[in-house]
Amino acid sequence: MPDPIRMARVHRVPMSGPDDTSAIESLIASGDVDPDAIVAVIGKTEGNGCVNDFTRGYAVQSLRSLLARFLDEASLDRICMVMSGGTEGALSPHWSVFETVLTDHRSGGASLALTAHVTRDFQPQEIGRLAQVDVVADGVQTAMREAGIENAEDVHFVQIKCPLLTAERIAAVTAGDTVATTDTLRSMGLSRGASALGVAVALGELDRETISNRDIGTNLDLFSARASCSAGIELMGCEIVVMGMSETWSGPLQIGHTVMADALDVRPVATLLETLGLGQSGQLDAETRGRVSAVLAKAEASKSGHVRGARHTMLNDSDISSTRHARGFVAGALGAVFGFADLFVSGGAEHQGPDGGGPCAVIVRREMA
Repeated sequence: MPDPIRMARVHRVPMSGPDDTSAIESLIASGDVDPDAIVAVIGKTEGNGCVNDFTRGYAVQSLRSLLARFLDEASLDRICMVMSGGTEGALSPHWSVFETVLTDHRSGGASLALTAHVTRDFQPQEIGRLAQVDVVADGVQTAMREAGIENAEDVHFVQIKCPLLTAERIAAVTAGDTVATTDTLRSMGLSRGASALGVAVALGELDRETISNRDIGTNLDLFSARASCSAGIELMGCEIVVMGMSETWSGPLQIGHTVMADALDVRPVATLLETLGLGQSGQLDAETRGRVSAVLAKAEASKSGHVRGARHTMLNDSDISSTRHARGFVAGALGAVFGFADLFVSGGAEHQGPDGGGPCAVIVRREMA
């Protein structure tokens, strides 16, 4: 009898609010989800996505409360609970549950491989600086080893939840030390950027020696094509979820990625769908939509103030953060391609794809013989 091998499972289910875990509870009750097998839960919540978006922490608290009925504290702590706030436009709040189970069936080719890693907590003075880059790079490589992904080229997406600075955290810094910024909103971008550069270093997209503290948040020519980073108030370390393809894994799921050059650039996404075997129309029909397990993308207001030569006002709006504008805009563009609204579109793409654009990954269920 062959030795069992790992297989990834992904479940995308709705939430009526950050306290609503009923869909996940139903999956557990039906036996479709094994709490012991959960590696990560990635969610979109309906807050503002800024420093004071407490829907992220509320969702994590609600999720931990549910899973605590089945798991002990140590088992809970190993699960990455990545919540991204902001469902502007028609983005729909939802959970994506990622599992790793064992199977005796071998697919005869590469399948989705995934694993998670939680870093140590950062000191406030480390956030948004090279110390964060280095810890994240080490964490990504650790996760790759745990997933059995030997080649960086086989990694298609790295989802990270990272910390930010608050007034209290800044005030707690020891005399003589400094923080990267005293602007708490800007600290979100610096943390996202440092995390993304850590991914780039881990995957060989950038040489660590070419990056300085001054580059973080400013030199946007430095970026990862596979990093997605979301900052939040609810943690002080980084939660890292690595997704790729490996022949040591089994199952029907596969993942691919592309990069949107700007907020309107859905052509590479349509090409990716063709590569993944989902047709050539550039828009999915009802049958094909059912094979999509997750769509993961980044959104960013271009610093040039233009999209394809036309002026945008996202950076000039004093009422609404540009990240909120960008999420809603990119979600609309992607929604037209996929035909559904429960997309994971995360705002703030510092060093995550080119300025104004961002990475996009799709997990699909292939047709098995």
